[in-house]
Amino acid sequence: MSPLSIATAAEVEHLLRDDLQAVEREFARQSQSQVEVITEIGEYLLAGGGKRIRPLLLLLSAKSLGFDGDSRIRMGAVVEMLHTATLVHDDIIDSATSRRGRPSTNAQWGNAKCVLAGDWLYMQSFQTALRERNFHVLDLLIGLTQQMVEGELLQLEKLGHLINEEEYFDLIFRKTAFLFKVSMQLGAALAGSEDVIEERLGEYGRNLGIAFQIVDDVLDLTATEAKLGKPAASDLREGKATLAVIHALERGTGAERECIRTVLADRGFNRVTHATILEILKRHGSIDYAMDAARAYAEAARQSIAEMPRSTAQRALLWVPGFVINREN
Repeated sequence: MSPLSIATAAEVEHLLRDDLQAVEREFARQSQSQVEVITEIGEYLLAGGGKRIRPLLLLLSAKSLGFDGDSRIRMGAVVEMLHTATLVHDDIIDSATSRRGRPSTNAQWGNAKCVLAGDWLYMQSFQTALRERNFHVLDLLIGLTQQMVEGELLQLEKLGHLINEEEYFDLIFRKTAFLFKVSMQLGAALAGSEDVIEERLGEYGRNLGIAFQIVDDVLDLTATEAKLGKPAASDLREGKATLAVIHALERGTGAERECIRTVLADRGFNRVTHATILEILKRHGSIDYAMDAARAYAEAARQSIAEMPRSTAQRALLWVPGFVINREN
């Protein structure tokens, strides 16, 4: 088989710059409300930046199938609004004080207003999607929202407890990868593609989303607060066992396992330091294990679209997994 032709970052930026700017404008328009605090929170969230990877995937999915109608911009804003709503609610649940190097919305406006602002963003997303008059689009979004909420509830039940790899992958599929999958499927749905094509693009999104979250979890353990824009090792502080931690728990000595259990139970580094946990993870190759898993899922994403017709958009989709694996925040 001939090697895959992968776009460069500059080619992807050139291909999507105008569309992503249009998505930003649409997000700003959609988050306007007669209730001033909703508009303020919406503007604050938009100004916070972000990778916009979910609308990027929707746009590339649609482009790879030759669709360039205006609905791709509206639906790009929808998936970014849904993602943003989950971040608002996540920060409340996690009692987070910062995100992307700035105070979190709940730190700025309080939990009560932010719960309702998050709810409003969800409803605004569905109202925008409803204008497509496409039942399949709505079905995808409803299934997505249910999976994300179920994932959050399952994670809350498991906080402070040890979980196995199967439980971990189920959680990250629901909380992260499902939105990547649906972003790809929505692009196909707008293009009116065959089911088999939509499934293939959805599989790309699923694998990419899993890779993305594994890398996120590794960065949470290894990157600095300056890079992350939030406190390092937030997952351990919140009692969340991620892939590298699960790997070390299965291979560590009794004393090492007790160190990890202590941090998860304490939800902090009161009795065991972050550096001690990192030493344990590195001793057992747990960080490398997690990154190898992320690379495998990224490659699976590439392979799922390798047979699609060659186009600039398809080459851009082949570029995204490398970006996901090699990012620093």
